[in-house]
Amino acid sequence: MSDNAAPRINPAVSALSLPPIPAVKAWAQAYDGALGPLIDLSQAVPGYPPHDEMLRLSGEAASSKAFANYGPIEGLPALREAYAAHVSQLYKAKLDAAQVQITAGCNQAFIAAVMALAGAGDTVMLSNPLYFNHETSLAMLGIKLELMPCRAQNGFVPDPQELKQVLHAGIKVLALVTPNNPTGAVYSADVLKQIYEICRANSTWLILDETYRDFLEDADAVPHHLFDEADWNDYLIQLYSFSKSFCIPGHRLGAIIAAEAVIGEIAKIMDNLQICAPLPPQAAIAQAIEPLTEWRNENRREIAHRAQALRSAIAQMEGWEAISVGAYFAFVRHPFKGVESAAVSEKLAKTCGIITIPGAYFGAGQQDFLRFAFANVDAETITKLPERVAALRF
Repeated sequence: MSDNAAPRINPAVSALSLPPIPAVKAWAQAYDGALGPLIDLSQAVPGYPPHDEMLRLSGEAASSKAFANYGPIEGLPALREAYAAHVSQLYKAKLDAAQVQITAGCNQAFIAAVMALAGAGDTVMLSNPLYFNHETSLAMLGIKLELMPCRAQNGFVPDPQELKQVLHAGIKVLALVTPNNPTGAVYSADVLKQIYEICRANSTWLILDETYRDFLEDADAVPHHLFDEADWNDYLIQLYSFSKSFCIPGHRLGAIIAAEAVIGEIAKIMDNLQICAPLPPQAAIAQAIEPLTEWRNENRREIAHRAQALRSAIAQMEGWEAISVGAYFAFVRHPFKGVESAAVSEKLAKTCGIITIPGAYFGAGQQDFLRFAFANVDAETITKLPERVAALRF
């Protein structure tokens, strides 16, 4: 027998918990169906199908020999040009295709952007509550994590003055999500401008994940004016996902906007991660991004309707409180003092048939909260929550 020790798994990976979505869905297997069908508020997925035209374009592209080969690392020129034009119009800014990198989803956009800016031993700051995939991505890369507190009394919107106190020299990147996952909090243009200025003064990059921007209630409002800053190329990287707006999460398509020089660095990373994002959905989105604008706005209104239904439902749930609601999410305070959020979430799934994610999965100090991802559930189903939750006891 050899005296050599068996090889070990990378401890930066083995130290991580298993992915949370499958874990919370497993709790629901014990639900007996007595109160009706499962209500799945766990995963941020659109609860309606893609547009027929999107399916047609996707089918045509998937069956084309032209898109069965490798494509450009940065993305198909047609999509980079269409997306640059779309973002330019939305933000009233001037952006071009050379500032666009297409990725296989926004999680990949995040990890590629972070790798371009920070390495093992560097420090990145996230908000608390945080998006758990951002935290685990940093951990796998050996990047240090510090947290910017977002407090319930402020609706989980960051306080720029508090950011000034915690953002110190040596933090290479501040990564934020707005509308926020997990809280649903929307950061105003004024708050984002103040945050940008604080980052600039600290020589810190700002990564802004705007995956859910198409579900801001006002379609005509500019989400922020950071692309008007003369030096945005030196401090700002924006991330986006086509998955929610076009109902294609399984196709894995996201985007990065950054300075052309930064895109060149990210392309080196993309070549090693995946070479290129999937070509068929790129070709389809390039053709659909403008024609499906009104359809996407109809979905925006539908999600706003569901958000209002959730606010009304939670108002009827004794002791429960929706601290923030926006885009796809609500961060909800449960009434069971001293009970860990995982215990509440597990019992909700097993006894009430409601699948949620414990607040503790989104960072320290969040035991009093659950995340409700309501976009997957229609308004009529949301109205059933108060009756279901009334059965919960500890």
